[in-house]
Amino acid sequence: MNLKLFGEAFVTLLVIIDPPGMVPIFLALTGAMPAKARHRAGLQAVALAGGVIVTFAVGGQQILRYLGIDLPALQGAGGLLLVLVALQLLTGKTEEPDAQATTNVALVPLGTPLLAGPGAIVATMLFVRRAHHLADYLSIAAAIVLVLVVVWLVLRFCGVIVRVLRPSGIEVLTRIAGLLLAAIAVQLIADAVAAFVTTYVHSAG
Repeated sequence: MNLKLFGEAFVTLLVIIDPPGMVPIFLALTGAMPAKARHRAGLQAVALAGGVIVTFAVGGQQILRYLGIDLPALQGAGGLLLVLVALQLLTGKTEEPDAQATTNVALVPLGTPLLAGPGAIVATMLFVRRAHHLADYLSIAAAIVLVLVVVWLVLRFCGVIVRVLRPSGIEVLTRIAGLLLAAIAVQLIADAVAAFVTTYVHSAG
């Protein structure tokens, strides 16, 4: 195993996904759910994120090239999706957390684009480009798995915070999470616009 590549991939993905930063958003979306449903939502979100990241690691370049999509477009789409979720959190207009809603929250926006967002996808694709031997690919795969395990553990045991905050605290946390999510969304869209402008300026030049 390539320990250097493993360390770089693990640290990079861990910083991009930011498990501690996910906690307030996760609690805002699932805090009113029963503990069992919340745990299931966390597991589903991590599983989906892993599937998306692995899919783009294996064939991301081919998928985007076939569809004629640039990476900034993917980033901008993720930002727009997060804006919609952030508005729901800020206004309090979220659905009651039944079983169907649990699945929806786990898949969107938790699984993607929050966990498996443009940053994690692009970083993984760049690491795969650097891989030349089986040991390199195994190192990247091990880093992805370990990061997902860390994320799952953080989400799995954040229920302690729910018991401490109570419903009123969760309500306040939901508004704060909505504001943070809106900021993340705006940053994603701004980065995408900047990337498009840079690309077209270079093309024109």
